[in-house]
Amino acid sequence: MTTTEPGTASGHRDGAALVAAAHELAPLIRENAVANEAAGRLVDAVADALHEKRMFDMWTPRELGGAECDPLESLEIVQTFAQADPSTAWVHMAACVAIGTGGAYLQDEAVKEMFSGERSPVVAGQGTRPGRAVRDGDGFLLSGDWSFASGIKHSQWIHTLGIIEETGQPRIFVLPVDKAELIDTWDVMGLKATGSIDYKIRDVHVPEAFTHEGPTETPLRGGWIFKLGIMHLALIGHSGWALGVARRMLDDLAGQVRAKAGRAGSMAENTRFHAVYGELEAKYRAARAYVYEVWRDASQTLRNGGVLDDDQRTNVRLALYNATWTAEAISVEVYKTAGTAALRTGPLQQYFRDMHAGTQHITSAPHVLEGCGKYFAGLAPGHTWLYMNLVPRA
Repeated sequence: MTTTEPGTASGHRDGAALVAAAHELAPLIRENAVANEAAGRLVDAVADALHEKRMFDMWTPRELGGAECDPLESLEIVQTFAQADPSTAWVHMAACVAIGTGGAYLQDEAVKEMFSGERSPVVAGQGTRPGRAVRDGDGFLLSGDWSFASGIKHSQWIHTLGIIEETGQPRIFVLPVDKAELIDTWDVMGLKATGSIDYKIRDVHVPEAFTHEGPTETPLRGGWIFKLGIMHLALIGHSGWALGVARRMLDDLAGQVRAKAGRAGSMAENTRFHAVYGELEAKYRAARAYVYEVWRDASQTLRNGGVLDDDQRTNVRLALYNATWTAEAISVEVYKTAGTAALRTGPLQQYFRDMHAGTQHITSAPHVLEGCGKYFAGLAPGHTWLYMNLVPRA
């Protein structure tokens, strides 16, 4: 797999080049945000641009032509896209998790088939609520009903979680999208352009080469970033998304107020507005600093050959929870302060709706905060994290 894009070496783009490409794409993505929402998916101009700039290679192993972006580069890319359009950022980050981990953890037979095209494969699906699987020759028969398949309308492959009935083992299954029945149920308040529809699978044979252990952190290819496993890559993506949504709402509110400076009744000289905006900036900057602090620390550990300890695993979850709910609080204050401008169709209304859709994700559910509090209070000796649950260590 080769490319003529700048910043390539040995057939892959480096992280800095992908960060620069994200900033180049941001105006196009912003221009198409309304069209994306109307279509209930990313329009071709956006999807094609993401492929052209190889943005779906954010977490693809370098030996497969990917960038293997580190956590800080990844945060900046996702935040940049979220500031331009939350749905585009959501589809991109979800796909990159499934593409990158497929490239890292699946066996050679599967990777050869999936990554043989001119474009990166797009993989989408559901990695939480599991289906069921039973042994069937050289693989498994998979069945189940899943929801929230963000970006599946753009995908060629499905990445989905199933439980092996004989062993109780959680396992990821990757199969062609045409093996599933897609059910377009995505009639929602926010994140409309993610097209996060339902799908069902009934007794489809999946070869073992196209499966891997669900919570694995042991890659077959790729570098240290894949020692994070699926869940931690997802935490990076959702953290960058929340920060991008909050930043855009603050910037748009400030721009709206500046545009009305000098008019009668303008908030530009309103000391109450000054105080509110200052407080929101402080909350945003604190949330961002926490996210970047924990991911700098995690990156240093992994680069030095280590693995994340339980403190680090708890911190990255708490930083995401804090970023998400800080962004939600900012969205509420911006909505109230902007008045009827946020009520009417436009970016402020869209971002308010999208933010409240984003808070419903499992990564920011109340039990996550409870687990973090229990751990840091010293009330969970012998516990560790399995996905988003604090559980007794096996």
